[in-house]
Amino acid sequence: MSWKVSGIVVAALLAASPALAQSAFSTKSQARLFKNQTKLLDGRASEQYKNSVRLKPKPVYTPSKWGDGRFKGKYNGPYLAMARQAAALHGVPVDLFLKLVQQESGWNASAKSHKGALGLAQLMPETARVLRVDPLDPQQNLEGGARYLSQQYRKFGSWRLALAAYNAGPEAVTKYGGVPPYKETQNYVRVILGL
Repeated sequence: MSWKVSGIVVAALLAASPALAQSAFSTKSQARLFKNQTKLLDGRASEQYKNSVRLKPKPVYTPSKWGDGRFKGKYNGPYLAMARQAAALHGVPVDLFLKLVQQESGWNASAKSHKGALGLAQLMPETARVLRVDPLDPQQNLEGGARYLSQQYRKFGSWRLALAAYNAGPEAVTKYGGVPPYKETQNYVRVILGL
């Protein structure tokens, strides 16, 4: 009879062991185990990929709350036709250049920035000298601005980077390999492109 009782006890323990094991291995323990395993794997992955290069997909520009990239300014004065002509002459998208002038000077031909940039397209005196334009003459200023923007586009291959170079200087774009991390420049590019 003792064999029968022993057999029943063993059978009962075997049948109950999955339930006992499950309750013994609580949710808290599972969470702790998961956290520890994740930490271990993350550490191994970070060590393995420490010297690798991260690939960055090219940004896709879509219309947003900032607009669709078209010039919608209220300015309708004499410099508008000059700006359109200068943009067309140098292969710059007309709406892009009109937004640049709006952002740079608000169509004020006598505008002067705190850094010394002059006129409608806010050319720095040295840039104007290299371009051989008079920054105080509205037509020459616009022509110089469109030509300079076109040069930056040819150098960097995108209007986004050309605008960043126009605002922060081509050296900054080269140094950072893209739009520099300056809030002013990032906002400038976003507003003009309508992002």
